Amino acid sequence: MKIICIGRNYAAHIRELNNAIPDEPVIFIKPDSAVLRNNAPFFIPDFTTDVHHEVELIVKICKTGKSIPQQFAHSYYQEIGLGIDFTARDLQNKLKEKGLPWEKAKGFDHSAVIGKFISKEGLDLNHLDFSLQKNGEVVQSGNTEQMIHNIDAIIAHVSQYFMLKIGDLIFTGTPEGVGAVKPGDELRGFIGDRNMFRCAVK
Repeated sequence: MKIICIGRNYAAHIRELNNAIPDEPVIFIKPDSAVLRNNAPFFIPDFTTDVHHEVELIVKICKTGKSIPQQFAHSYYQEIGLGIDFTARDLQNKLKEKGLPWEKAKGFDHSAVIGKFISKEGLDLNHLDFSLQKNGEVVQSGNTEQMIHNIDAIIAHVSQYFMLKIGDLIFTGTPEGVGAVKPGDELRGFIGDRNMFRCAVK
């Protein structure tokens, strides 16, 4: 199982980090050791003092595919979920300044919170609300209609470069409102009004 992440897929988030809007999806990978499931706590690692939450809709791939045409992409997933792409922002900024890859800032252990998955049946995936609460207050709120590249376009693009296999996960990007977490925070993610995960920060 691999975790494929899409960066810079919401214009407002791009602006809040002073980045340029890309011509095509920005792709990076998290290893399977990044997974944090079952509402387990997240421990801030020693190498950073500025970890940011980035809530994201997740797609679970249900069959193997390569170079998938966009019009057929919908058949490669049946479930969606919600998670957090934790980012060591201080480390990421240092790496970016040197023109180096981001992996240490994005793919560290337990940096990918993964909540439960639900069937996509009956959902309008092009107009789906999701949000993140920190200590009971909404800090991120987005809708899939705000995506620069929608789910099917992402699958088609990613599959040109990486064969997608059953169980692979695609994080589809985060809306604006990313921010730092600290020990004692409690994070809860929602699709609509459905609670998808909780994560205590230690």
